[in-house]
Amino acid sequence: MNDISLREAFGRALVKAGEEREDFVVFDADVAGGTCTNFFREAFPDRFFQCGIAEQNMFSLAAGFSTMGITPVVTAYGVFAAMRAIEQARNSIAYPNFNVKIVASHLGLDTGPDGPTHQSMEDIAIYRSIANFTVLAPGDPVEMPGAVSAMLNHKGPLYMRTGRSPVPSVLGGDERFEIGKGKIVRAGTDVAIIATGVMLHRAYGAATILGEEGIDAMVVNMSSIKPIDRALIIECAEKTGAVVTAEDHNRFGGLGSAVAEILAETLPTPMRMVAIDDTFAESGEPALLAEKYGISIEDIRRMAKEVIDAKA
Repeated sequence: MNDISLREAFGRALVKAGEEREDFVVFDADVAGGTCTNFFREAFPDRFFQCGIAEQNMFSLAAGFSTMGITPVVTAYGVFAAMRAIEQARNSIAYPNFNVKIVASHLGLDTGPDGPTHQSMEDIAIYRSIANFTVLAPGDPVEMPGAVSAMLNHKGPLYMRTGRSPVPSVLGGDERFEIGKGKIVRAGTDVAIIATGVMLHRAYGAATILGEEGIDAMVVNMSSIKPIDRALIIECAEKTGAVVTAEDHNRFGGLGSAVAEILAETLPTPMRMVAIDDTFAESGEPALLAEKYGISIEDIRRMAKEVIDAKA
């Protein structure tokens, strides 16, 4: 199939879910075209609520809705979901453990030309640090329907990343999605590349190049960041003795930090992180930004070779 963005895959999966169940509604902060919830608005206008550019009010409204047995799916751009309305997310949703789903688009450098004010590089760190929140970041449009279904079936606060730019699929068929589980999508014994979100296809591309160079690289799709698949991370470290994480997020507090915490506690292993190096970026095309700020296919390849040397 043609490459589509994770946000488009989310919007279409939401419509499919809406056809199958009537227990959820969608809230929008005047960005339905940007989050692709416009598909749901067109299909189910009576279940779509336009809250305007007022994310704090929207989160509070969602908290109230959730007490009536309705699941609100709250959509916004990442920077506004993770920072403008974070007090409401923490105190009005997480603290009482309400069943609210927050889904954000425009994450990291994948946001591209909208620039640094909209390139959310901190959201994983923020949400994984808040008690009761589950944090997901599907890496492939193919697994998005399963992720949406798992999100709606989960009870409690949940934050999920999508993505702005079209990405190639590396998964085949209908992918079963399980919160708390990662998946090996390419076997390997020399190094394990654990990726999340839009970085999955780059990790797979890097592994393909490494394979041509005689390096057997494992690729893991870590779509569930909290809870994270501790057993799989330990298995990867045991099998390869070298780990690289790849994420479109600040190097502090994201996937790399979560993996490092586990390895430090259980199986210290040579490790490298491919992530945004604690800096704001510029406006530009996502692929060019990835090259400039160190999260490209070549950066993953380079880090993989470096960490293999470190285990020798």
